[in-house]
Amino acid sequence: MQVDGRLDGGLAEARAGASALEDLGYDSALVPEVAHDGLLPVALAADATSRITLGTSILVAFARSPMTTAVAAWDLQRFSGGRLQLGLGSQVRPHIERRFAMPWSRPAERMREYVGALRAVWQAWQEGTPLDFRGDFTQHTLMPPRFDPGPLDVPPPAVFVAAVGPRMTEATAEVADGLILHSFTTARYMREVTQPAIARGLAAGGRDRSSFDVRASPFVVTAPDGPARERAITAVREQIAFYASTPSYRPVLELHGWGELQTELWALTRRGRWSEMGALIDDDMVDAFAVVAEPAGLAEAIRRHIGGYADRVGLTLPSGSDPDWHADVVRSLRESTAVPSRDIPEEPGRPRR
Repeated sequence: MQVDGRLDGGLAEARAGASALEDLGYDSALVPEVAHDGLLPVALAADATSRITLGTSILVAFARSPMTTAVAAWDLQRFSGGRLQLGLGSQVRPHIERRFAMPWSRPAERMREYVGALRAVWQAWQEGTPLDFRGDFTQHTLMPPRFDPGPLDVPPPAVFVAAVGPRMTEATAEVADGLILHSFTTARYMREVTQPAIARGLAAGGRDRSSFDVRASPFVVTAPDGPARERAITAVREQIAFYASTPSYRPVLELHGWGELQTELWALTRRGRWSEMGALIDDDMVDAFAVVAEPAGLAEAIRRHIGGYADRVGLTLPSGSDPDWHADVVRSLRESTAVPSRDIPEEPGRPRR
């Protein structure tokens, strides 16, 4: 199993953070686009490392034109020697329209076309063919020689897409190299909703499951019993509550019979009562969304939680963790393999707290 690390802190932490993840044995160092730009740290990380894959998880696609993303990704792929993994996400409508002032419509169709546009631009540069991409949302038909960066000596970047709902998942499996599962997912949702959507998308694209990677990133709580563990569980309850308040993620809750909780949490956000939300997340929900384990058993608990449905795992461990233990968790996960059939067990089999 591939193990992906998270590279936070923007430009200031990019070099040291990526180097540390490489030393700990991670396969990838991925930059989230939250309070900092999602692409600039990748360049610094590439300059500070030699083995580890580098990329974004996620870059907000709809805040940029496909051409803008294609240019930056091409430069980073060349500069890193072929180590870029471009992770894209749609974000949600209020952010695209009100934060980025960009258009929003038919996100699954838009993302399918966005990936197609990237590939068309890259093909024009790599093969020297005329650029003639005509989609419903963007058209790219002009590429004078002066603006053509020329071919790479390595393959084009791998493209991963984040998805929760079945339509985005299906589009992702049809055109992308991999799927980024949101932390706000469960084994049951993966089994009953996500996995069938992956199968439909792969069939539509005439592709095989072996050509497609799935990355899971469950919430993680790891600490011995005591105050530190309870604080960590409280923090995870708050994270789950934050995502559970989002209307776009309500179908995950509804599958488990928790749909009305989304309405209640959304009402609390509208009144600014953020501190009260975590208390509404009970132990059953924590068990469904998170891995809770003592440090010695963390790697095995993550494997049980994921089951056989992921090829990669995004891992975020507490800052200040013992480096030897941290490296051992990464090594243990890397040495594990997914169930070949990619079946998801009916019961995750996690021990109760």
